[in-house]
Amino acid sequence: MKKFSALFVVAMALMLGACQNNQNTTEGDGNANDSTAKTTLVAYFTASELRNTERVAKNLAEATDADLFEIVPALAYTTEDLDWQDEQSRSTIEMKDSTARPEIAAKVENMDQYTTIYVGFPIWWYTAPRIINTFLEQYDLTGKTIIPFATSGGSEIGKSGEDLKKASAPNANWILPGKVLNGNPPVDSLKAWVETLK
Repeated sequence: MKKFSALFVVAMALMLGACQNNQNTTEGDGNANDSTAKTTLVAYFTASELRNTERVAKNLAEATDADLFEIVPALAYTTEDLDWQDEQSRSTIEMKDSTARPEIAAKVENMDQYTTIYVGFPIWWYTAPRIINTFLEQYDLTGKTIIPFATSGGSEIGKSGEDLKKASAPNANWILPGKVLNGNPPVDSLKAWVETLK
């Protein structure tokens, strides 16, 4: 009887160990060494309280089965900072200086795993905010596909992607010009747009 009990305990331990190992290999934590790691990233910067770009980015991440990363400034932008009519506002000063690189609070820890990166931002002064340059310049993006998207109160995406490519990621494969995606575009319409990029 003691021998049976000991064998039963050993068998149960082996079964539990096998189940745990199986769980560890199928439930990924999203890191680059994970067999289920995703290869697409949607990175976005949103500035206003309306968080327009965030809404679009979340739907796009769902449409592309991508990881999502918010580009958060180390020093948050206030309403006064975003006053484009004020010549002394933070955003105005940054956009007048092509070398301005606002600091970012955190980095993507596993950028190597991504082959496609959608980069989203509001249009400022007809181009991308300088913090997008900061984001791109933090990584080696050689050979990665980058697709810009934007939100805007009236401007088109224009040469935003070309500006970013030239200044901050010349060795990436850019799909240009990108697209302005205003409002709250449904996932199905975003999937349709992504299909046109292939």
